[in-house]
Amino acid sequence: MPSLNSFMPRRRRFLVVLPMLALLVWALLPTTRFNSPTTLLRAITGSSGTSSDSILRYVDPLIGTVNGGHVFPGATLPYGMAKAVADSNNNAEIAAGFVSDDSEIQGFSHLHDSGTGGSPSLGNFPLFVHPGCPQDDFSQCKFTSFERAVARVNDSATAQPGYFAIGLNNSVYAEMTASEHVTLYRFSFSDKEEVWSDRAMVPTYPLILLDLIDLGNSRSGGDVEVNPQTGRITGNSTFKPSFGTGLYTAHFCADFRGAEIRKTGVFLHTNVTEGLNAMGKEASNYYIPPGSAGAWIHFDRPAKQQLMARVGLSFMSVDQACSNAEIEIPDFRFLDVVKSSQNAWKEKLSVIKPDTSGLSQESLTTFWSGLYRALISPQDYTGENQLWTSDEPYYDSFYCIWDSFRAQHPLLTIIDPAVQTKMVRSLIDTYKHEGKLPDCRMSFSKGFTQGGSNADVVLADAFVKNLTDGIDWNLGYEAVVSDAEVEPSDWSTSGRGDLESWHKVGYVPYDDTDRNGTGPMSRGISRTVEYAYDDFAIALMARGLGRKADETKYLQRSGNWRNLFNAEQEDLYRDEAGVVQKTQFTGFLQPRFRNGTWRYQNTRLCSPSYQQHVCYFDTQYETYEGSPWLYTFYVPQDMAALVEALGGRETFVDRLEYFHSSGINYMGNEPNFLPTFQFHYGGRPGRSSYWVHQYIPAQFNSSINGIPGNDDCAMGAFTAFAFMGFYPVAGQDVYLLTAPMFREVSIQTPSGRPATLRNVGGFDAPRYNNIYIQSAKLNGKPHNQSWITHDFFVNGGTLEFVLGPTESDWGTKEEDLPPSLSTGMFD
Repeated sequence: MPSLNSFMPRRRRFLVVLPMLALLVWALLPTTRFNSPTTLLRAITGSSGTSSDSILRYVDPLIGTVNGGHVFPGATLPYGMAKAVADSNNNAEIAAGFVSDDSEIQGFSHLHDSGTGGSPSLGNFPLFVHPGCPQDDFSQCKFTSFERAVARVNDSATAQPGYFAIGLNNSVYAEMTASEHVTLYRFSFSDKEEVWSDRAMVPTYPLILLDLIDLGNSRSGGDVEVNPQTGRITGNSTFKPSFGTGLYTAHFCADFRGAEIRKTGVFLHTNVTEGLNAMGKEASNYYIPPGSAGAWIHFDRPAKQQLMARVGLSFMSVDQACSNAEIEIPDFRFLDVVKSSQNAWKEKLSVIKPDTSGLSQESLTTFWSGLYRALISPQDYTGENQLWTSDEPYYDSFYCIWDSFRAQHPLLTIIDPAVQTKMVRSLIDTYKHEGKLPDCRMSFSKGFTQGGSNADVVLADAFVKNLTDGIDWNLGYEAVVSDAEVEPSDWSTSGRGDLESWHKVGYVPYDDTDRNGTGPMSRGISRTVEYAYDDFAIALMARGLGRKADETKYLQRSGNWRNLFNAEQEDLYRDEAGVVQKTQFTGFLQPRFRNGTWRYQNTRLCSPSYQQHVCYFDTQYETYEGSPWLYTFYVPQDMAALVEALGGRETFVDRLEYFHSSGINYMGNEPNFLPTFQFHYGGRPGRSSYWVHQYIPAQFNSSINGIPGNDDCAMGAFTAFAFMGFYPVAGQDVYLLTAPMFREVSIQTPSGRPATLRNVGGFDAPRYNNIYIQSAKLNGKPHNQSWITHDFFVNGGTLEFVLGPTESDWGTKEEDLPPSLSTGMFD
């Protein structure tokens, strides 16, 4: 969840009633074009919503479009490059374009990220549609993004996989869909000769403009040209990434159908010119200054009250953008494109088949929508790589791996292993051509590194789960070893920093002087524990590749978390009266100087209970987006050793319980997911089930603010795992078991035999009083371990549970606990 201090989580925003004028505009809108999601789905499929079609009825892309969720709710394919949506002008919340509030709509753009923090991302080349211009004079229409923005019709936004629509207060109704590299829009107009727009009645002669800007207003230069005969608008510009360094260039090719062309021209800011149909370096060796600039077309009245707009996209060239458009959507058949997109989504989502009896519509919407969001990004840019030539897949928008490695990538390994394999190949190919694996990547640019080199964990997770198709694992191993051993000159965007100290003293000192590279000299606690786990992941790969000496070295380094564990550190805080209080818990990770002496950081700093918003990328403190309380639990390689260090199983469980119940935990960040399930390591797997049900539906639900933080395409993965009854320990062949929220759920496997988790006794949804596993059987045999391996999701099988209202002794014995390094993980 990338964040700078200037982009802190946003305050909750409330919708307000639009002016009474909206009622008049609503009356003028082409109401026959308004489609509820179910109505649209039935129109396309001819179905009443049964079988796999029912999945899409429970997908609500608008979840997470307020309150910092930054979810992209528009039209796209799974992992698709083209992403069409209406862009709001709420600059604090438009990271993904659209916001479900009362902000105005400034355009409809075609490239977006989803769920990110940082600055607004992509949103290039927006279209904007005026139903007409005052006095039929094109120069009186508004062209800049600031001036042209128009209010939406309240509650008119409609979103389904592959489709988005919204009504505007200028009487335009906009619908959109997408193929892989192309967006398609259907703009509907009133059949009245005049409509209300921009505080005046205007004749219904639409004007469509295409602006070269992006959401972050980062454009430099560019070209634009409109053909006055065909109406084709083409061009490109160069932009900055939203959370990283570098530049990227994007190209477009827009065509229109539905009305005769009256006039064409270009505009620069508020200067609008007719007859001049090209602008930029290629047309006149002219550098187009920043801000709104582009081309426009003034149309005759549409014969059927509709205009179609098709926008081909490419990161290679205008010619490729036009080719993409002509190949993927040759005939502007809107419903055909929607149907194709929705079929693609059904194919991806239908690998999971739950028995939904007893579940509410809200629960089903929470589950399917979360699963849907997990497949929006990373984006498949194969064939569009502007940086190097390669036969390997290229995926972009790993934004950021610090968020996604914990849940999203392990989920894809189960439900879409072919695509996860391609993503791993793409990461390795990025190392081959750029010298390092990314920790964050967007728009062909290096994103800022938030902690460790966590692509190491993504590769290790794929390796231990035997993803092999086309993966060069020797090169992959070379890549992760480079992270561990070779410090780059700028480790703020790739690799690791402070490696000399990491190798010599075994931690990142508070006062370290790094002469080998540059990066933020902070976050020493969080980087230390992440480096330790990254090295553990490398050790797993070394073991599998027969590199015994490396295995030994990296296993030893994986224990470096101990070097920042101050066993005497107390948990101090001020109560509401300002009096310093102390809990019974001692022993926390703390900053340390090079000479071995300790420095103090408040154990609750960077949590909801104390100064939560001071630990973003530009922090001066030693933890990133979390407190020492949180990071003390991050020892997934050896939880048994951590449990012992914290005073044994009972004390560990009490501490973890306090973490969840006292307001220290913040589920809006991905590092906080795993502690929900770490009661397993203390022999109390039932408490993991308990806390899953505390967070779902309280913080993860079907409302528009139904996720607690930036989605990062990971919040949905957490939800999906929780409903299905297991959670991954990323980088290991371990899944922690909890009571499934479905009576039964089956997952398609490569073997063809489904992996089925079934509650055979005690299941009582929707009450969920019986949330504790009493006993379990795996393929008919008693299964007392509180965890399973990936073999279950490869070869299939049946895992059966009996549930009850209280905790049992299932999964509580020492031999039933998940594996740890110090208790024979490798035996």
